[in-house]
Amino acid sequence: MAKALLGYMSSDLRDPSRADRLAAEVRRLRDRVGDLEALVLRLQDENDRLTADRATWAALEEMQPA
Repeated sequence: MAKALLGYMSSDLRDPSRADRLAAEVRRLRDRVGDLEALVLRLQDENDRLTADRATWAALEEMQPA
């Protein structure tokens, strides 16, 4: 079992196809992280806008006669 894990964990970067696959995977993961970071920022902005809208509506409701 240990040999299988070590064989799986070790990578021979001298093999060009393995290095290319690894580099492609790193690029893909970095792109995905960038996409997720952009999504978080968009959702935070939307949440801030909705929170401000809710505060505005609450203030307007307080001003309405009962």
